[in-house]
Amino acid sequence: MAAMPKVTFIGAGSAVFARQLMTDILAVDGLDEGEFALVDVDARRLKLAGGIAERLVELSGKAWRVRASTERRDLLAGSDYVINSIEVAGLQNVRFDYEIPMRYGVDQCIGDTIGPGGIFKALRTGPAWLDIVRDTERMAPRAVVMNYTNPMSILTLAALRATNLQVIGLCHSVQGTSRQIAQYLGIPYGDMRWQCAGLNHNAWFTRLERGGQDLYPLLRERARIPNIYEQDPVRFEVMLHLGAFVTESSGHFSEYVPYFRKRPDLIKKYTRAGYLGESGFYANHWPEWRHANDELIASMLRGETPVPRERGHEYGSYIVEAIECGRGASIHGNVRNDGWIDNLPDGCVEVECHVDRSGIHPRRFGPLPEQLAGLNRAHMAVHQLVVEALLERDRSKAKNALMLDPLTSAVCSLEEIDRLFEEMWNAQGESLTAFG
Repeated sequence: MAAMPKVTFIGAGSAVFARQLMTDILAVDGLDEGEFALVDVDARRLKLAGGIAERLVELSGKAWRVRASTERRDLLAGSDYVINSIEVAGLQNVRFDYEIPMRYGVDQCIGDTIGPGGIFKALRTGPAWLDIVRDTERMAPRAVVMNYTNPMSILTLAALRATNLQVIGLCHSVQGTSRQIAQYLGIPYGDMRWQCAGLNHNAWFTRLERGGQDLYPLLRERARIPNIYEQDPVRFEVMLHLGAFVTESSGHFSEYVPYFRKRPDLIKKYTRAGYLGESGFYANHWPEWRHANDELIASMLRGETPVPRERGHEYGSYIVEAIECGRGASIHGNVRNDGWIDNLPDGCVEVECHVDRSGIHPRRFGPLPEQLAGLNRAHMAVHQLVVEALLERDRSKAKNALMLDPLTSAVCSLEEIDRLFEEMWNAQGESLTAFG
């Protein structure tokens, strides 16, 4: 435990996570002093992040110091927590990630964690991420490393394989989805008891109860009400046929499985606008979201927009609070599967973890229902191959990973996947120089 914790943000300019997590940490009772160290290679965005950090500290009345640098080696030493939210070559490649696969019939909604877009995002991001964790292992070997960058499972597993650091991948899909389920059920969130485990974006609510009563019969009834079904068509279809509600949004989850996007008639039947499955939703909107967030931060700094100070549901601050203040927390994190889920192999899994002064402790879940474990194992094979591609700088393993991707393989022949991969590689070559 540090007397004055040092929290280092890598990729601090992606200020959605950095601003919220700094807000959350400053809201913790008893964390009255410490240091935020902000790192970003984009000096303009780093200046925005530094400005909002100073403003948040000022509003909190606490004695936190803020330092910033475009060079992480200036700030990593002595870090107690390292929070990663980097984006590597995203703006110049987001159209390639969507448009090239689309020409082959692979229709993605988000395309940043799985499928052609997700695999190429991993290939662009992984080398920089591995450099970061190796520097961290050398300069701050006792730091707790929290990864917020997608593709979550691949990057977290790569860091766990490459270093001896305590690395955990964090997302908001479990806590967000559990609240959505309570809403669909029409019950207070605090009344619901649940268990959830699997992979990031592919974790399963295997138990939903209130007062000892199984809530799944009620949820199945509610799913047949049109105005409820329409809020989450893909996830309700998965639940009705496979028996459990999954943690990722309908649009994004539709990319993880072969059932919903392999033919135009299925896309029309099961997907809807926006996050419910719109083709190219992320590619078409992410650049403007990024710009709008920068403008929002600038507006806050000019005093034109109020600075939110409410603590959110991201797990990062609860980890810091548990370790620094001894107030135990239960979170869901992405960790290496050291027997936590019986019928999944070695790889990155998302399970409940208890956090206390001594660190993060995953809890054994047991076996998943086999039909759910089978879907998870298909993705773990993709993750394994991409991680090997990153660690060995072997592009052929990345191509093999794409050949195993559930949606891509449902749409394309092996020869077509080969051509798709080569076309994407050639288009993104200047972002893939780590592979030689």
